[in-house]
Amino acid sequence: MLLNRRTMLTSIASTGIGTALFQRSVVGAMVAANDVNIESIQQAEWITGIELTDEERSEILSSVSRTGEAMDKLRQVELSYNTPMAVQFAPTVSTIQETKLDRTTRTRQSVVIELPETEEEIAFLPVHQLAWLIRAQKISSVELTQIYLRRLKKYGGMLRCVVTLTEELALRQAAKADSEISKGWYRGPLHGIPWGAKDLIAVEGYPTTWGLPQFEDRELEGTATVAARLEEAGAVLVAKLSLGAIAMGDKWFGGMTRSPWNPKIGSSGSSAGSASSVVAGLVGFALGSETLGSIISPSVRCGASALRPTFGRVSRDRCMPLCWSLDKIGPIARSMEDCALIFNAIHGRDGKDSTAGSYPFQWPSKQSLKKIKIGYAKRRNTADDDRKDLQILKSMGCELVELSLPRSLPFSAMFSIIDVEASTVFDSMIRANDMDGFNRWEQNFRAAQYVSAVDYVRVQRARSLLISQFNEAISGVDFIINMNDLVQTNFTGHPSVVMPIDYRQRNSIRTPTPVIVSGHLNDDERLLAFADAFQANISAHQEHPELDSWLEAFNSEQLDKPKASEIE
Repeated sequence: MLLNRRTMLTSIASTGIGTALFQRSVVGAMVAANDVNIESIQQAEWITGIELTDEERSEILSSVSRTGEAMDKLRQVELSYNTPMAVQFAPTVSTIQETKLDRTTRTRQSVVIELPETEEEIAFLPVHQLAWLIRAQKISSVELTQIYLRRLKKYGGMLRCVVTLTEELALRQAAKADSEISKGWYRGPLHGIPWGAKDLIAVEGYPTTWGLPQFEDRELEGTATVAARLEEAGAVLVAKLSLGAIAMGDKWFGGMTRSPWNPKIGSSGSSAGSASSVVAGLVGFALGSETLGSIISPSVRCGASALRPTFGRVSRDRCMPLCWSLDKIGPIARSMEDCALIFNAIHGRDGKDSTAGSYPFQWPSKQSLKKIKIGYAKRRNTADDDRKDLQILKSMGCELVELSLPRSLPFSAMFSIIDVEASTVFDSMIRANDMDGFNRWEQNFRAAQYVSAVDYVRVQRARSLLISQFNEAISGVDFIINMNDLVQTNFTGHPSVVMPIDYRQRNSIRTPTPVIVSGHLNDDERLLAFADAFQANISAHQEHPELDSWLEAFNSEQLDKPKASEIE
C-alpha cells in the first residue's frame, strides 16, 4: 500500500532516528510512493552533494520523474542471475603494445580520370579518385589543400561548420606529401588528401573546444590516436569542425551548424560540422563520433556516406569522452569505398584505449557477397514493390527476409547510461555550476545525480539481455536494412553504414533520402563491401548541393549571420 506524504513523514519522524537515516528514509519513501516533487528533490540533495536553486529543482523535476518511471518499468523485467553487466572490467596498462596490423590497401579498382576543369568539380571528387590524381601527379597535395582552404573560408561562415582552420599545419603536411610522392614514397590512398576532424579530437598545437565557450581557446596536450594515424597515412588536416556542445545536437558556441542542402535548417548532431563540410565539398573526408546517433543522424540530414564501426574497433584516445561504454569514432565521406579506406587507416588497438581491439580488415575485401540474406521490416503505408532499397537488393540477387527487432525492454531506462556516465565526465563543472553552453545537457546532468548505483547496474544488465536478443533476432540474415535500429545498435555495439539513396523535393528544396544498413559485430569489412556494392547501383552520393545561391542569400542577410566567434 502506498503512503501519502503526511502519513509517511509522521511515521518516519516518530521513529526518532538520526538526521542522515531520516533523510535517506524520506527519499526512499518518496520514490516508493512515486511522489517526486521539488521538496523531495531538495531533501535528496545531500546524496549528490550539490545544492540547487528552486529554479534548478523545478527544471530537473520532470527528468527525475521520467527516470524514476523508466527505472520502475525496468524493475519489472526479470533478469536471471546469469545476466551480467554490459560493461566488463578490462585490466590493461598503457604500456601494452599494439598488435601489428597490415594496413596495406588500395582503391577497389583502378580509376583513370582526367583532372576536372573547375575547382568545384575537383572539390567534390571522392577520396579514391582524388588519390589517383595525386599519385599520378595530375594535381599536387598543396594545390588540393589550397582549394579546400579557399572553400572553407568561402562557405564555412554560412554553414557554421568550422571551429578552427589548421592552415599552417595543412600546408606543411601537404608540402611533405608532395615531396614524398615525387620521390616515389607513396603511403597509400589517403596520402595528400585534406580532411577535417570533429572538434572533440585533440590535435596538439590547436584548440579542442568540445563545442563549449569555456574551451574556445583551450589546447590539449598530445594528438589523438586517430589523428596521428591519419597523419601517418599522409592525410592533411585542414580544419577542426563543429560539433553540438558536448556532442549533442548541432548548436555550439558559434551558432547552429547548417545543412548544405538547406542552410535554413541545422545539420543535426553532433558530428554536424563533419557531415556538413564533407557534403559541401569543403574537405575530402572527415571523422565524426557517435554515442547515440551522432554519425548516422547528420549524415542522413546532409546526405553523406558514413560508417559507425563496431564498438571497440577504433581508439578513442584523446577524444572527448561522453559515455565510455557507448562512444565510437568513424569516417564520414562521399562514398562507401572512401569510408573503407579511412577505416583501414584508423582501426585497431593502440595500447591507450583499453576498449580498442585489433581485428583483421582488408580492402578491397575478398569476402563473398553471394547468397546474401537481408532482414527488413514491412512498412505500413508503402508496398515492398514501391521501395527503392528493396528493388535494388532484388536486382543484386539478395534474399529478403522479413523480421522484427526486440522491443520489449524499456529503452528509456537505458538512456540513463549516457546521462550517468556523461555527468561523471563533467562532474567538476557541474559542481562548480560552470555549465554555460551545455544546452539540454545541463538538465540531464543534474538529474543523473539522482540515479542510484543499483539502477545503473540493473540497466547495464538489461543491456546485456538486449545484446543477446538482438544477436538472436538477426542470426538468420547477413545484414538488416532501414529497420529503425539506431537505438538498439548503439547499445549493442553493432556497426551501421548510411548513404543517400535518392532525393525528395520539399518546398522547392532537395532533401536527401537515406538508406541505413547494419551488420554483425566486428563484421565491418563485409558490411562495407556490401554497402559499396549496393552504392554501385545508385548515383545519389555523386550529387552535390548548389551553395552559391544560398551564399548570396546569406550575404544579403536573408539568412541570419554567424556570431563573431566563427570563421571570418
